[in-house]
Amino acid sequence: MDILLLGGSKFLGRAYAVEALARGHRVTTYNRGVSRTDLPGVEAVHGDRGSLDDLRRLVDGRQWDAVVDTSGQQPHDVAQTARLLSGRTGHYGFVSSVHAFADWPARPVGPESELLACAGDLPPDQPFATALKAGCERALLANYDGPNVILNCGLLIGPHEPIGRLPWWLDRVARGGRVLAPGAADRPLSLIDARDFAAFGLDLAERRATGRYVTTAPPGSATTGELLDACRAATGSDAEFVWTADATLLGAEVAPWTELPLWAPATEGWLGTWQADSTAAVAAGLRIRPLADTVRDTWAWLEAGGRAEVAYRQLETPLGIDPAKEQALIGS
Repeated sequence: MDILLLGGSKFLGRAYAVEALARGHRVTTYNRGVSRTDLPGVEAVHGDRGSLDDLRRLVDGRQWDAVVDTSGQQPHDVAQTARLLSGRTGHYGFVSSVHAFADWPARPVGPESELLACAGDLPPDQPFATALKAGCERALLANYDGPNVILNCGLLIGPHEPIGRLPWWLDRVARGGRVLAPGAADRPLSLIDARDFAAFGLDLAERRATGRYVTTAPPGSATTGELLDACRAATGSDAEFVWTADATLLGAEVAPWTELPLWAPATEGWLGTWQADSTAAVAAGLRIRPLADTVRDTWAWLEAGGRAEVAYRQLETPLGIDPAKEQALIGS
């Protein structure tokens, strides 16, 4: 197949490119060419997807069997791209997020859940908001004339993760000693390796599948304890985990999700975090590798120089708890 990747050099887009090349597909990537080096083997086209002129140069005289959009963040840009690719691609796979659902993370969500209110015809350059992904979905459906599939992505982990949630935990556990562990060891998690996501997305493109799939590991497929144990095993650390109740952490003003990455307390507003229903995706062929394998591979990547790719921040918020604050919570 001839595949166009909108993105294609960073994390999930990179995973798509690696998997597509391994399957023997011909891959064109389209991005600005500023955040990561293009992978060997792809045809790299650089341009701004917000620029109509750049997009016209990309598509002029070209046809692809499928397009995968991992970089759509603005409804205007998605609408513009979808219109130009209609009739030039045989299938459109759009990577959305569980953030697009109105009830997430407060309550469980699934493929039929209501989307956040966001129009698909907004002007360009909207300020960041999680609702924009819902607008991007509407923009795609209103402007692309052909089979398409929407994948609402759960929490992605694995090598080349740019935010640094799993890398932060690996680095902290590697330092050893007494480690503040949030909530309870048996707290369920639902994570997905970017490589597994990409493999599933390409399966759907090859089949020209349609519809919507919540794409993450089944709820309860792993626990916080298993994650931290895997970090300890991968790093060879002597870390001792000090499990600390949600109420204690919240009382000490520890910020969920950022000060302790991946920590979603079992309290109102967070109860659906790890309860996204991926039953349909699993039935359609989504395969999830063991969490320990992802953790091991991520540590190997970090040790081989991967930290240069990691921001260790979510937007403008740094990840990780201050060591003095951690020490005060776990005691001597």
